[in-house]
Amino acid sequence: MHFSKRLDRLGDEIFAALNERKLSLEREGRRIYNMSIGTPDFITPEHIRRALTESAADPESWKYSLRDLPETLEAVAGYYQRRYQVRVRPDQIMSCYGTQEGVGHLCMALCDEGDTVLLPDPCYPVFKAGVLLSGAEPAWYPLDKAHGFLPCVEEIPEETARKAKMIIVSLPANPVGSVAQKDTYRRLVDWARKYQVLVVHDNAYSDILFEGGPGGSFLKEEGAMDVGVEFFSLSKSFNVTGARISFLLGRKDVVDAVRKLRTQIDFGMFIPIQRAAAAALNGPLETVRDQCERYRRRRDALCGGARRIGWNIPDSKGSMFVWAPLPEGYTHSMAFCMDLMEQASVLCTPGVSFGPHGEGYVRFALVLPEEEIEKALESVRESGILSRREGD
Repeated sequence: MHFSKRLDRLGDEIFAALNERKLSLEREGRRIYNMSIGTPDFITPEHIRRALTESAADPESWKYSLRDLPETLEAVAGYYQRRYQVRVRPDQIMSCYGTQEGVGHLCMALCDEGDTVLLPDPCYPVFKAGVLLSGAEPAWYPLDKAHGFLPCVEEIPEETARKAKMIIVSLPANPVGSVAQKDTYRRLVDWARKYQVLVVHDNAYSDILFEGGPGGSFLKEEGAMDVGVEFFSLSKSFNVTGARISFLLGRKDVVDAVRKLRTQIDFGMFIPIQRAAAAALNGPLETVRDQCERYRRRRDALCGGARRIGWNIPDSKGSMFVWAPLPEGYTHSMAFCMDLMEQASVLCTPGVSFGPHGEGYVRFALVLPEEEIEKALESVRESGILSRREGD
């Protein structure tokens, strides 16, 4: 059978070799300190689980939902007003089964073959996949140390800016851990208006900031609602990753286009999941604030601990990730990840998997308690890998 050519655009899975070797080492009895995947290990709050189970006990909840419940849309609108001081109408909101699905559907709804979409480099790989599956072409704008790993849209070449249909931005950023500064969104809105480019902001980590107060929303910036939309995910803030709860908000014609496509793909989000989402957004936020502090302690354990053993990893400013430069003597992130797993039993993600500018770095996910992170760093120290050279 000849499969779709669009699959060829996705390339090979870079994690396959790492995962295969991890499983092999575990079969040998090795304990692997796995900090490669950003899956929170915290418990979903009880009131969210209760809302889902109570709804699931109602036979009416098992029918097609066909639409987003009014109570769900009102919960999102109310949360945005309270949390971000952003007014958004229910008709400017739609649910998605996770931002991963949402990005794919948005690109399919808005892009044609040959369109250009600007992506951060490095970035969450799903952004690139969504663009490629739609037939559009990615163009990269770098997130580099010189600019604090923040988008510098003014340096995007004029020719590229004029042909771009969309730009995807994600702050706090996965994988680099940067957070928006005071003027970041203002400059982005002005640039988007000048070049008639739609801004798509992924707001997955606004509740995980380690400095400068609580995170915000791109849509709060004056004029943002005219030039952009935002994906808002409950996954990391409320620890509901498996439920796949995300929302697309903002410019109404864009939301309407994605909703039109969505109606041809499924029959709406499962009602118990919608009710769980409403319970999360309407409920207490103490657990959200508490887990941010727990992530901060893990960040300090990893970055501070690494520096104490001779690996100069700067503190992440936000998100649940740490962006670590390769130790001296290494130039290839995949080779270092394999050596780190083989010699120290620590698994992280090669920076090159996030884009060309990711080479020279690795990403750690803060998914282990501090005491486990300390054990992992001790294993790194004992291995001697920080004083070895690539290929030794």
